[in-house]
Amino acid sequence: MSADTPQPVVLPEGLRERVLAASWQARTAGHTVPQVAEMPPAEAFSRAADAFYGLLCALAERDWRLPVLRDLDVQGLVGHLIGVEEDVHRCLAGDPDVADADHVGSTQLAAVRQAGRAPDQTRADWRRAADRTLELVQTAADPRAEMAVHGIRLPLGALLIARAFELWTHENDILRAVGMPASVPDASMLRLMTELAAGLLPHAATRTGVPGPLSVRLVLTGPGGGTWDVAIGGGPSDPVAVGIVTDVVGFCRLVANRATPAELDLYVTGDRGQAEGVLAAAAALALD
Repeated sequence: MSADTPQPVVLPEGLRERVLAASWQARTAGHTVPQVAEMPPAEAFSRAADAFYGLLCALAERDWRLPVLRDLDVQGLVGHLIGVEEDVHRCLAGDPDVADADHVGSTQLAAVRQAGRAPDQTRADWRRAADRTLELVQTAADPRAEMAVHGIRLPLGALLIARAFELWTHENDILRAVGMPASVPDASMLRLMTELAAGLLPHAATRTGVPGPLSVRLVLTGPGGGTWDVAIGGGPSDPVAVGIVTDVVGFCRLVANRATPAELDLYVTGDRGQAEGVLAAAAALALD
């Protein structure tokens, strides 16, 4: 090695951990860093629907027969999503029978119904179903009214964000099946998705048996991320007992049950076992 060859830079031991800890302490809960433009939930669903439809239009006919999720090929998965929209239509019409219907079982017939059809027919059916959802949303009497479908009860805006989240998840299921790179939502949509997930985390933690009371400081890095103080089991929000720092897109993949905690670049403070329970609860939010 000559004298002119740059010498490798040796960083001080523990520098990464100290920088992450300082960042964690500096972020104010509830604020996006950096700030992103606000997006109405209906627009988030519309954009997710357009992206999903664009992917369906780009698929070759042979792609529709590829296995993608559970026992479904791509065409069956699109049929499942047609069934989901049909149940959402019933929900918006006030049908109580879909309130506690199983997300998979209730849509299985719609998935099976697409078998053997021309892909363009399935694609057109799904587009009509998604457009009908948007039409019904525009005429909804109270956009803040609670909607009940597939065992979840959310305000209409939150339901639309959840639908956008599912469309993005299944878009990536198909991209993976056909060997194409994964997609990433824009920062405004990610912000809506992370707000929803953080808000539902206490419920998921209770449902999966995370012991409380427990206070969690959740920091999601990258555009569309942010910081949340999450109280589990009625615990106080201060002081924070567990801190979790990770990438916003990775966290959304975890919430969709498409990534494991081991696959995330995590920085954890406090009891690691409790943090693992919280991350497992986040993955349990997925309905598939």
